Amino acid sequence: MTNKSVIQTENAPQAIGTYSQAVKAGDTVYLSGQIPLVPETMEVVPGDFSAKTRQVFDNLKAVCEAAGGELKDIVKLNIYMTDLANFATVNEIMATYFQEPYPARAAVGVAALPKGVPIEMEAVMVLS
Repeated sequence: MTNKSVIQTENAPQAIGTYSQAVKAGDTVYLSGQIPLVPETMEVVPGDFSAKTRQVFDNLKAVCEAAGGELKDIVKLNIYMTDLANFATVNEIMATYFQEPYPARAAVGVAALPKGVPIEMEAVMVLS
C-alpha cells in the first residue's frame, strides 16, 4: 500500500512491542492501544483509576495530533478494562474529552493488560 505511513510522536509513550503508535492509510488513522504510561518516563502514571484514564486519553490525544487530527476526529474507540465496575468513571472522564457526536465505542472487560494497568484504549480516526 503506497499511501500508508507510520505516525510517531515523543508526546505519547513509545511502543513497548512490535507495533507503531499509529498507522495512517489514506484519510484513516489506526491508533494502537494506549495504556497509562507517562511518555517522558515510560512508567505507569501514579494515582487512582481516574488518573490512569486521563493519562490514556492524553496519550491518545498526542497521537491524534501527531497524525494531523484531534480527538473529535475519532470515529471508533475501543476501551479495555480489567474491572467493568469502572465503566461509569470512564464515561464521566470521556465526557470531558469529547463532545457530541461521540464516536462509536466498545467497552470490554479483560482479564489482564500490559504492565498490570487497569485500562487500555485503541481508536480509529478519520481525517477530513
